[in-house]
Amino acid sequence: MFSSVVTKMIGFGLLETLYMTLVSTALAYVIGLPLGVALVVSDGSQNSFVRGINTVLGIVVNLLRSIPFLILLVTVIPVTRFIVGTSIGSTATIVPLVIASAPFVARLVESSLKEVDKGVIEAAQCMGASMTQIIYKVMLPEAKPSLIVGSAIAVTTILSYSALAGFVGGGGLGDIAVRYGYYRYQEDIMLITVALLVIIVQILQEIGMRLAKISDKRI
Repeated sequence: MFSSVVTKMIGFGLLETLYMTLVSTALAYVIGLPLGVALVVSDGSQNSFVRGINTVLGIVVNLLRSIPFLILLVTVIPVTRFIVGTSIGSTATIVPLVIASAPFVARLVESSLKEVDKGVIEAAQCMGASMTQIIYKVMLPEAKPSLIVGSAIAVTTILSYSALAGFVGGGGLGDIAVRYGYYRYQEDIMLITVALLVIIVQILQEIGMRLAKISDKRI
C-alpha cells in the first residue's frame, strides 16, 4: 500500500486536486462575483430594462445550478474540447467546474450583499456616493466576513465536484479513487483518497472561518 509508486501517484493526485479546486474557485469568483453584484443592484429597480436583466440573470443562474454536475460534465464536453483541446485530465475538468460553480458563487455573493445594513447604503447615497462607490466602498467591505465564509463553502463544494469528475477521467484524487478503489477493489487506496479529501476540506474550511473572524469588525 505504501510503495513508492503508490505514494507518488497519490501525491500527484493530491496536487491535481488542489490545482483544479483552487484555479476553478478563482475563475468562478471572477465570473460569479460581478454576477452576484449585478443581481443585487438590479433587484427591485424602477427601470423596466434593468428589471428584465435581473430576471434573465436569475433564470440563467437557476438553470445552471439545477443541472447535476455529472450531467453538466458530460454535456459540456464539446465546449471543454474547444477551449483546452481535450476532455480528460485536470485542466479539462476546470471548464465544467467553473460553469457549475460560478452560478453557485453568484448566489453566495448575492446573499452576502443582501445582509448589508440598508441604513449604511442609504447614508452613502445621501452623501452623494455613486453606485460604483457604494458597491466597492460600502457593500463589499461591509459584506467581507460573509463573503469569506461563502468562499470557504464554495471551495469545499468545488472540491467535491472535482472528486466527481474522476468518473470521467478528470484526474486528481477522485480519479484515483474510481480507478483503483472502485474498479480494482483496492480499498486501502480508496480509504487514503477519502481521508485526504476530508483533511483538505477541514483545512480549507478552517482557514475560511478564521479569515472571516479576523475580518469581522463586530468581534
